[in-house]
Amino acid sequence: MMDSHLHAVALAGQSIWSDQISRAMLDSGELARRIGADAVTGVTSNPTIFAKAITGSEDYDAALTELVDRGASVEEIYAHLVTADIRDACDVLRPVFEATEGRDGFVSVEVSPELADDTDGTVAEAREWSKRVDRPNLLVKVPATPAGIPAIARLIGEGISVNVTLIFSLQRYREVMDAYLRGLETFRQVGGDLGAVASVASFFVSRMDTEVDRRLETIGTPQALALRGAAAVANARAAYDEFLSVFRGPRWEELAAAGARIQRPLWASTSTKNPAYRDTLYVDTLVAPHTVNTMPLGTIDAYQDHGPAKPRIFGPEEIARARATLRELAAVGIDYDDVTATLEREGVEKFVASYRELIANLGEKRAALTT
Repeated sequence: MMDSHLHAVALAGQSIWSDQISRAMLDSGELARRIGADAVTGVTSNPTIFAKAITGSEDYDAALTELVDRGASVEEIYAHLVTADIRDACDVLRPVFEATEGRDGFVSVEVSPELADDTDGTVAEAREWSKRVDRPNLLVKVPATPAGIPAIARLIGEGISVNVTLIFSLQRYREVMDAYLRGLETFRQVGGDLGAVASVASFFVSRMDTEVDRRLETIGTPQALALRGAAAVANARAAYDEFLSVFRGPRWEELAAAGARIQRPLWASTSTKNPAYRDTLYVDTLVAPHTVNTMPLGTIDAYQDHGPAKPRIFGPEEIARARATLRELAAVGIDYDDVTATLEREGVEKFVASYRELIANLGEKRAALTT
């Protein structure tokens, strides 16, 4: 199905990644099928995704029982189950990685969200994931928190590929890109192969509308209400403008000449949370070259069914309009810095809650199997 709607998006320069992975997807061949049918060229994961996959099915019970019989701790069980899924997904996507000469075909695994405020702990765990999975098409996810920024620079400086996650604000995004460039400069100084390092910067989309819409409804003026559903796309398009401004000029050109790859913007959280909005809103409005859109399977299926067959690439006019929308939001009383700080804090909290839920559930299963 090489003429599908999502293949058209891919031809426009955007990579389609699945924001979902599970043992069932791997064992049934679904991931392999979607690579061909849906133009999927990557996979992302996070604690919430694994919590749903592991605790919401019996697909992991046999492996879990074997690990318990061996006397594995809860943390060892978690690491083993996640590593198996990530490693197998990397192997399924390895042909994509090789065909694109390392530009695509990546699978992401996240460091513990409990380390979001711990730079050294984040670096240490990222190193462990890199060694444990041992695949060239692995991206280790690091949150764009104040402690995460120096961790990103250090990891890139060691040649570890990174998916920077939980980006909401334009200022934080600029810090992320600078951390990537600093890491590349460090890696170059020690003789590293810049072409072997990859990175994406995951800008979260739908949560922006959820938070801003709530505040607009509290303000309640006609001008405020008219801006509902506009913040997320405007923020992402403005982020793309920031990307274009950073990956040009002497600093970048020197690194590119040494083999460095751009750090692509990735649109995450692209399923719509408000049923009043069309289910492909955060896909068909955000098509642009050198970007990634990571979607849940439901969003992938929705776009294949009724997304635009000829995607429209947004450009300078839409970016200028996005900047104007952000100014209009400020004019009606939306505090952008407070919105993005709130979303970052809540994003970490949600991932921590999912991670703890998963660890607790594994603990319960382990206890039941040892009694």
